[in-house]
Amino acid sequence: MTVLVTLATIAPEHVEAVEDAGRRLFAAVDAAGPADFRYAVCRLPDGTYLTLLEVPDSGNPLTALPEYHDFVTGLRGWLAAPTTGGPATVIGSYRVLGPA
Repeated sequence: MTVLVTLATIAPEHVEAVEDAGRRLFAAVDAAGPADFRYAVCRLPDGTYLTLLEVPDSGNPLTALPEYHDFVTGLRGWLAAPTTGGPATVIGSYRVLGPA
């Protein structure tokens, strides 16, 4: 398993578009029901979006979803600044991510 964390700052005029695309993406993930996969996106008080992603060793199931590709394509134009983040080490988790 690989855990990834990203932070993204979305331009205020694109918040509705990013959240609509995000809802479509999560609906597609829910319908696909990938095993051994955890994914969460949270909007922080300052408008930054925090993404937590736990990907199985077999690969990222998001890449098989058209909604993911639509989201990534849109994201390029929605960002107010480059994303930051990368691989993370789980120190502890309670019902959020898999075993540390």
